[in-house]
Amino acid sequence: MAFRGGREKRPAGRSSGAGSLRTPGEERYKWIALSNTTLGMLMATIDASIVLISLPAIFRGIHLNPLTPGNSGYLLWLLMGYMVVSAVLVVTFGRIGDMVGRVRMYNLGFAIFTAGSLGASLVYFHGAAAADTLIVMRLVQGVGGAMLMANSAAILTDAFPAHERGMALGINSVAAIAGSFIGLVAGGLLAAVDWHLIFDVTVPIGLFGTVWAYRKLRETGTVEGARIDWVGNLLFAVGLVALLLGITYALQPYGTSPMGWRNPAVLAALFGGVVLLGIFIFYELSADQPMLDVRLFRNRAFAAGNIAGLLASIGRGGLMFMLVIWLQAIWLPLHGYRFSETPLWAGIYMLPLTLGFLIAGPVSGWLSDHFGARPFATGGMLAASATFLLFTFLPPDFNYLWFALLLLANGLAMGLFASPNAAGIMNAVPANRRGQASGVRATFQNSGMTLSIGLFFSIMVAGMVRSLPISLLDGLVAEGVPLRQAHAVAHLPPVSVLFAAFLGYNPMKTLLGQVLGALPVSAARTLASQGFFARLIAKPFLGGLGIIFDFASVMCLIAAWASWLRGAWVRPEPVRQEPGLSGVPGSRKAAEFPDL
Repeated sequence: MAFRGGREKRPAGRSSGAGSLRTPGEERYKWIALSNTTLGMLMATIDASIVLISLPAIFRGIHLNPLTPGNSGYLLWLLMGYMVVSAVLVVTFGRIGDMVGRVRMYNLGFAIFTAGSLGASLVYFHGAAAADTLIVMRLVQGVGGAMLMANSAAILTDAFPAHERGMALGINSVAAIAGSFIGLVAGGLLAAVDWHLIFDVTVPIGLFGTVWAYRKLRETGTVEGARIDWVGNLLFAVGLVALLLGITYALQPYGTSPMGWRNPAVLAALFGGVVLLGIFIFYELSADQPMLDVRLFRNRAFAAGNIAGLLASIGRGGLMFMLVIWLQAIWLPLHGYRFSETPLWAGIYMLPLTLGFLIAGPVSGWLSDHFGARPFATGGMLAASATFLLFTFLPPDFNYLWFALLLLANGLAMGLFASPNAAGIMNAVPANRRGQASGVRATFQNSGMTLSIGLFFSIMVAGMVRSLPISLLDGLVAEGVPLRQAHAVAHLPPVSVLFAAFLGYNPMKTLLGQVLGALPVSAARTLASQGFFARLIAKPFLGGLGIIFDFASVMCLIAAWASWLRGAWVRPEPVRQEPGLSGVPGSRKAAEFPDL
């Protein structure tokens, strides 16, 4: 893989210039395509986080304690299964979309996603069987979501002329990114009534979107008949699954270690996944009809945009998960909110981040249509890096105004980056590779979110492993808890403490049990209070969080550098196509993809 070429160019393919011939039907259709694909992306990405914020209500509803050691696997799979499946399958479904039709694959994805939502909404039984069924339905949703994500950007690129793609892809990208934050609020509101509603609400939306897509969307791009690259698909799927599962199970304690990075099975999965993905790359270079045309990465704008997107996704994922934990575990309890209420209010207090995305995304997409992606994508990452550093100056019991302003600034920065980066990636490829390009972009984004959970939880645990036991032991003994019981609580794995905080639990009542009844009333009341657990973990948590913000800042700086490498933008001369040739790449391929 190498960066080559020196210019960021808009494609001269279908309807690329102001002089292109477009019928009134084409003008109407592009807005239909934008509306439907935006709905699809919102639904797919909202569902990734709506379960995240609703996990406490789900586990209470199916009568399963997620903090019981044997149940931690259910927690991890409900949390990450959807993201793993969607990350693994988007490239495959993008390639199949290039072969059989992007609209056909997108429509099928809407139907499959809706079926998974319906199946999950019908889980009214309890115990492990309910958890297993929910996990299977989440995986089905992941398959449908992967089809939606893999083909939506390609459909828009086919439908919109080049000088409007930044705006269209910007709206689509902002919907995809903002959906993950909207899901936090929606999940908190719905789960407070009944956890089934988080799945119920997507069923009528999915049915409407499915019917609408089947009736209104049509193939407008180049469809390339070809054979499916079964070997490439198998190598890619098994390799990425192994890598992501290794990261997932590394979050669980192993032996005396607080995390599972030393677990031989985890190491084997990580090493095996990297090896298989390496074999996949070499195989695709020689394949006649590859699942992924690796030569796409020879194009500077395509390679740089995807690398920047991966790094930005890692930083954004860390921000979302860790700030939610900060709010739920520390800030909200310190301000008198009950633990059962913290998921809802954490989502509400994160709203400025979503607002920033919604403001900056479409605006930066329009600007990139006129001035290129490079300055806005690079500037967005530099601004995001600065906001991560500023977060490190906030105390545990911060003033919410400053927190909200930093959230808004980070949302604006990420929105400034997302739209131009998406347009730059999609404009860099020829028409018959747009499904692949869309799938690669979605894979990098989804993999970044999954990687961020493993990376940032690991960094947090490493930062807390020494200070957390001391803080817990000192605080419990000071309130009269016998040394033996205090020592047992203090040496719980830090990841278990984080999961308790993440799920909105006050573990003191559960962990101390009958000990509370033997203590003086005032001490027992203090131990069970909202703010006691929050005060104990605040200092160790903030120590680990500072390391995370520094790491995320560095990721964004590297993403800014990668964005700058995409090359300078050149405004192409308007191209007037002959009637009837719209959508046929023909002799324009070299202009669309100059580096190949």
